[in-house]
Amino acid sequence: MSVEINIEYHCKGLSDFQLKRIIRAMAYKYTPSVTAYLSDVFIRSECAAGIVFGHVDPGQFEQRADGHILQTSPVEHLKKVGRYWVITTAEGRFVLTSFKRGLGRASLRALIATMIKTT
Repeated sequence: MSVEINIEYHCKGLSDFQLKRIIRAMAYKYTPSVTAYLSDVFIRSECAAGIVFGHVDPGQFEQRADGHILQTSPVEHLKKVGRYWVITTAEGRFVLTSFKRGLGRASLRALIATMIKTT
């Protein structure tokens, strides 16, 4: 008796614009080093989601390989380094190379507003 297993991969190809931004971001020397680069990013529930590229650990089943969609754990720290935003989460450090059209930058501004402590 054969068993059918369906595996669904969620991945997306990168545009020339996204690749150029990623290459430029990778040329910058970050200290400490980064875990991965995210493109087409938007923020929801204090977590960043985007297309991952250059992850240091793609995973046993390549779930974090180039072109796959990745959602980070909640953002703990946010800092602009050079031309790019760098977020720190429990999973590592991620460089945000580009934002999703329409809601990406707005979601980043909303995150910044929630991270700023008001007295």
